[in-house]
Amino acid sequence: MKVAGKVTQTPLTAIFDQQVLRKARSILDGTNHLLHLEFETLPSGRRFRVPRLECNRNKNPPLFPVQKSILICVSKCNLALYIVCTRNIYILLFVCELFFYLVPLTESQVSRGIFETLENEPISVEELAFKFAVTNINRNRTLMPNTTLTYDIQRINLFDSFEASRRACDQLALGVGAVFGPSHSSSVSAVQSICNALEVPHIQTRWKHPSVDNKDSFYINLYPEYTSISRAVLDIVQFYKWKTVTVVYEDATGLIRLQELIKAPSRYSIKIKIRQLPTGSKDARPLLKEMKKGKEFYVIFDCSYQTSADVLKQILSMGMMTEYYHFFFTTLDLFALDLEPYRYSGVNMTGFRLLNIDSRQVASVVERWAMERLQAPTKAETGMMEGMMTTEAALMYDAVYMVAAASQRASQITVSSLQCHRHKPWRFGSRFMNMLKDAQWNGLTGQIIINKTDGLRKEFDLDVISLKEDGLEKTIAGNNRLNKVWKKIGVWNSQTGLNLTENNKDSSTNVTDSMANRTLIVTTILENPYVMYKKSDKPLYGNDRFEGYCLDLLKELSNILGFSYEVKLVSDGKYGAQNDKGEWNGMVRELIDHVADLAVAPLTITYVREKVIDFSKPFMTLGISILYHKPNGTNPGVFSFLNPLSPDIWMYVLLACLGVSCVLFVIARFTPYEWYNPHPCNPDSDVVENNFTLINSVWFGVGALMQQGSELMPKALSTRIVGGIWWFFTLIIISSYTANLAAFLTVERMDSPIDSADDLAKQTKIEYGAVRDGSTMTFFKKSKISTYEKMWAFMSSRKNTALVKNNREGIQRVLTTDYALLMESTSIEYISQRNCNLTQIGGLIDSKGYGVGTPIGSPYRDKVTIAILQLQEEGKLHMMKEKWWRGNGCPEEDSKEASALGVENIGGIFIVLAAGLVLSVFVAIGEFIYKSRKNLDIEEVSVGQCEWHNKY
Repeated sequence: MKVAGKVTQTPLTAIFDQQVLRKARSILDGTNHLLHLEFETLPSGRRFRVPRLECNRNKNPPLFPVQKSILICVSKCNLALYIVCTRNIYILLFVCELFFYLVPLTESQVSRGIFETLENEPISVEELAFKFAVTNINRNRTLMPNTTLTYDIQRINLFDSFEASRRACDQLALGVGAVFGPSHSSSVSAVQSICNALEVPHIQTRWKHPSVDNKDSFYINLYPEYTSISRAVLDIVQFYKWKTVTVVYEDATGLIRLQELIKAPSRYSIKIKIRQLPTGSKDARPLLKEMKKGKEFYVIFDCSYQTSADVLKQILSMGMMTEYYHFFFTTLDLFALDLEPYRYSGVNMTGFRLLNIDSRQVASVVERWAMERLQAPTKAETGMMEGMMTTEAALMYDAVYMVAAASQRASQITVSSLQCHRHKPWRFGSRFMNMLKDAQWNGLTGQIIINKTDGLRKEFDLDVISLKEDGLEKTIAGNNRLNKVWKKIGVWNSQTGLNLTENNKDSSTNVTDSMANRTLIVTTILENPYVMYKKSDKPLYGNDRFEGYCLDLLKELSNILGFSYEVKLVSDGKYGAQNDKGEWNGMVRELIDHVADLAVAPLTITYVREKVIDFSKPFMTLGISILYHKPNGTNPGVFSFLNPLSPDIWMYVLLACLGVSCVLFVIARFTPYEWYNPHPCNPDSDVVENNFTLINSVWFGVGALMQQGSELMPKALSTRIVGGIWWFFTLIIISSYTANLAAFLTVERMDSPIDSADDLAKQTKIEYGAVRDGSTMTFFKKSKISTYEKMWAFMSSRKNTALVKNNREGIQRVLTTDYALLMESTSIEYISQRNCNLTQIGGLIDSKGYGVGTPIGSPYRDKVTIAILQLQEEGKLHMMKEKWWRGNGCPEEDSKEASALGVENIGGIFIVLAAGLVLSVFVAIGEFIYKSRKNLDIEEVSVGQCEWHNKY
């Protein structure tokens, strides 16, 4: 072995039979002659010993005389060959560019692993855990007292499934009892198919989506089954009673792992918003910004621990590490992350832990792992505490122990060379696989029970851990310990579900401690009904000068938090905007300069303001809308009696009437029961008649439609069915028409020229605008939506007329001219309650809120937020709004009775009546003329016949 640059030797005894040596020679023939073996035959002729081993290189290391030993040739080639004989099983171990291992000639077994890596990347944690487990088993002789484990590790490219298949076949040809890894999905499938064909157990320790057909009979995965973890996350959501949850996933597999939660809205009253982390970049700040804007306080992250560490840093940079938010991470390595930067944030952070650190044995193994990792060379920054054992490492450790325990009981099982191209399975494969599934082991990750059907781990326990509210603590040595960072608040079991032993939702912290007995300077602005001068006959001083919604809010906050306050109007009378030089004015500037401690006013929470000051949780939610004068009412037209039914319905009714008449005519002609003898006294007469001619059939249908009937009565069953169903149809139509007629004739319709912002943007007749230098103007100025960009282009082109100085000026323009004012919905609601000629048009253009402003980093913000939440839960915010927004209301009508119908309402009926009468007169004249001409023709024919008879 190579130790500190020196070559040493270890005496070993190696005796091989001829079959093993022939196999060794055949293997050496395929090694490009990197090594050369010389064998010397013993006198018996049946056994051999190895006298020397040399490297086939230009610079050979010195050779040592051999006395019952195998010499390990060490040179720059860094390649060693070991041949071990045990129960006629040879074990071939290649270790290239790694280390040198001596295999003592005791009873020995080999474990083989295939691990993926990228070029120039460090050794994976699974590979380190694989070696660590083998070393521990060899060191502790209680599990395998007479056996020494060795390992053969093959490294492949992360995305090279062909290389994985080739390496797997090479190892199976050497005689393998189990294969560990690889972990990438493409490589896993390739190796798994080979192991299934040759009936060799395949051990996995990472999450893998199981195949639908479930044909992987020789597959074992120690990673907890994904549907169980998904149920555990759903149980957490239900326990905390989250009604709205945001799920942020890293790749498509996250949607599979959380499918139980994603399907929850169909079964539970939970709204789920699904977002994906950026795929081509590690910058998640745009996504976090959008979540912050959307007030998405309950977030579940499904990503690796490396990504979780990056996301947590960006969450901190976005100012989202507050007690408003509750982050849940599905990674089982959350406990191992370095959370030093978040120690005083007060954020709610929860996760699962599979590692059973409550056990002394587990803690001892974890401590030993940490000592070895701390002695290793410094690794790349991963966001994890140094020396921490990850869940993947613990699972690999448990997997090796599970295989070792099973192989210890498999004394009669021997491995054999398996060829991929021959498809001849290992004869002991099924037996050894059953032993692995039957093995129950209390490992680092708890009790390991493998499902015998699909090889998955469905029974397990998860510790529910929560970040300590008082932040991190450090040990004397200065290393963060996981029991100091996290506290266990409960356990989730795959059989019994969630059982939280400590409820961390409610905090007993006294929120008044940091604000009690303090006098705060509060800046505000005059704006009805938020802050107004109080009307009084006596002179008022100090805070008594003002009244309004914000003054009542301040009083409630003071009662809860115990502080005193002094109200001052902002010096320049502005809310706060940024000029071209980046300088702020108004209340925002006073907070930046620490002139005031709080800003309690209708101050809109915006992105640009959020960058320079802090805001509490909004005490009022609102949006931009349109203030416009009420449209003039329009009376119904002369033919408004037709309005209850649409033109299409009228046409369909007429067509139905004609159709029924035709059907009735045909059926009446077809059925024999509608024909009757016109001379009943002469029963032998062959003359029969039918009343339902085409004209009579139409008359029957019209009479039924008009609810008047006719003298025609159907006699046959078939014609009665037609008549009955037509009467039913006309009953529904006439009833519906009558029910809607009164509303259409008596209600004045309010026709507004605009119904939304889109209508406003599409026209130029109605002028519109907003308050100059206000948040509403800034919204349109910076909006990237095409409709709002078009509206801003219109307003900016008419700045002198479209933009107003303040709300008072804009309201006056709306009342006197054809002008629409864009302003906050709460102000519109207040104004429309006091001026019945004004109204709100359409819905909200955007969504924002008023919040209490504080200087950035102020310790008062979170306390004020808690107090606002308390007021909101108690309903006091709503009561204060009702107090100040409720006006006298618009005056009621003098008469509550329905107005009488005039000629303008039903004048069309008289027109129709007159038209019908005129039409009947003309039809009567036509009938008279037609009958007269017919009678004249008959008389002429009669006279002609008489003359002919008289002549002849």
